[in-house]
Amino acid sequence: MTIVQKVPCTIVTGFLGAGKTTLVRHVVENAGGRRLAILVNEFGDVGFDKSFLAACGVEGCTEDSIVELPNGCICCTVADDFVPALTALLDRAEPPEHILIETSGLALPKPLVQAFQWPAIRSRVTVDGVVAVVDGPAVASGAFADDPEASAAQRAADTSVDHDNPLEEVFEDQLLCADLVVLNKSDLIAAETRARVRAEVEGHLPRAVKVVETERGAIDPRVLLGLAAAAEDDLDARPSHHGEGEDHDHDDFETVALAVRPATTPGDLAARVERAAETAGVLRIKGFAEVEGKAMRLVVQGVGRRVSHHFDRPWRSGEPRDGTLVVIGLKGFDRDAVAAALAG
Repeated sequence: MTIVQKVPCTIVTGFLGAGKTTLVRHVVENAGGRRLAILVNEFGDVGFDKSFLAACGVEGCTEDSIVELPNGCICCTVADDFVPALTALLDRAEPPEHILIETSGLALPKPLVQAFQWPAIRSRVTVDGVVAVVDGPAVASGAFADDPEASAAQRAADTSVDHDNPLEEVFEDQLLCADLVVLNKSDLIAAETRARVRAEVEGHLPRAVKVVETERGAIDPRVLLGLAAAAEDDLDARPSHHGEGEDHDHDDFETVALAVRPATTPGDLAARVERAAETAGVLRIKGFAEVEGKAMRLVVQGVGRRVSHHFDRPWRSGEPRDGTLVVIGLKGFDRDAVAAALAG
């Protein structure tokens, strides 16, 4: 009897701007020849993350090895999108040796783990581990917490109290499912604050889970890959705010893609993004743009009021240089104010 070896899959989860794509790119760049495939999910309809990953320049990391599921959330579209995409990867003449699945920042990981029990894929893949990437400075600023005093009083009276803050609910669900937590951007917070953030993160974990601090998502792939968690067989140890079969929607959030004119300098665009990010309800801004007189494409990412930018690759011959930024925010954020700020 032939025993078919299951292909291990690592689910990389984490809230908007935590650094998931940067971490995945680092793993790909340091894979040591291992044949990887990446399945990346975008909440909006503009594929920023696939383009960023495909620009890594690593031999063997081609656009064919990166599958994108845009305009949705794979935890909500398992049957229609995720299972067929995963099956297509497995059916290739040379299937991947390991699959990295980067969820959108608003996805809940547990429904995705449950999908690995589907008959079409159960005998072919296993969840090697769920990795939750945490934005250290965002936690330090209280971005994922309700009013602390009110929350403490409510939880003392009723431990099953619902969260008033939709960010906290998503953030906590991601931690509750994790086999490994990556506390990213640790270099941006002081040691004393880092200890507080780490304690806060550990307070959300339902069981003993290792927490690793990183800068810019740089971590040895051997730490992430090979956890052998078989998470699909361990669902009871992964609680969630959303019960089995309960609908999970994104009514609290919305996204828009906005065109941006070429920047005179990288700092010029960064300043516009920073002003746009000050609009109430804006959570994340990311995308590409042209800088006048430069042959390289500029990547811009904003989380809260923290904006970073770098040139990632040359513009290709004949490639449209239309700048586009994707803005994700709470339902009802002022799109006109954001557009005006980006227009300068």
